Amino acid sequence: MAAPNFTVADFRRALLALFPTGPIWSREPGGLLYQLCNAWAGTYQRCAASATQLLADAFPATTAALLPEWQASLGLPDPCAGNTQSTELARNQVVARLTDNGGASAAYYVAFAKTLGYDITIKTHAPARAGQLRAGQPVNGRDWAFVWTVSADGVQSVPFRAGQSAAGDPLQSWEGGVLVCELQSRAPAHTILQFDSSVGAVLGAFTLGSDVVV
Repeated sequence: MAAPNFTVADFRRALLALFPTGPIWSREPGGLLYQLCNAWAGTYQRCAASATQLLADAFPATTAALLPEWQASLGLPDPCAGNTQSTELARNQVVARLTDNGGASAAYYVAFAKTLGYDITIKTHAPARAGQLRAGQPVNGRDWAFVWTVSADGVQSVPFRAGQSAAGDPLQSWEGGVLVCELQSRAPAHTILQFDSSVGAVLGAFTLGSDVVV
C-alpha cells in the first residue's frame, strides 16, 4: 500500500470544512478565510510529506533528510574524499561502511567497490625472473609482487608537473574521491595500490622502471 500523498488543496479543503457555515464564513477563493486556510495548508502539507519520507530516511540506502546524521555516525564526510560528492555517492559510502565485513582478497575489494557504485577490476603483478621474462614484457622489480593495479572509470591520474608540483610530491597520484580513499584505507599493509584512470591501459610511468615509485 502506497503512502498517502496529500496536496495543499486537500489540506485547504479539510481546514475550510472545520469552520461554521453562514454568510460571514465565506469560502470564496479571494476571501480572508480561504487565504488563511491556504497558508496553513502549506505547512500541513510539508509536515505530512516529511512524515511520509521518514520511513525512507530511516534506511541509509534511501535517506535524504537524515543523510547528514547517517554520515556523522560513521565519521563522514571523509576529509580524504572531500565534500563535493553527490547525494547518491554519499549514500553509497554510508551503505558500504555499514555493510563492510572486512576482507583482504581482490574479490573482497571488487565487491566493496561495487557497493560504493564503482565497477573495478584488480590486476596483480610479479617481478621479472630469468627464464620466464619474454621480449616486450616489463622488467619489474621485486616490489611489483605487492602491486595491485585497480582499473576503474572516474579515477584520474595526476602526474608530477615541473613548476606546479612541489618537492616531496609523488611522481604520480590519483584523484578518484571516495573510491581511492576507501580502498587505500583498507588495502593490506603489504600492498601498493596504483589506479588506472582509463579502461585498461597500465600507467606507463611505472611499467618500465626497475622499482615501484609511490
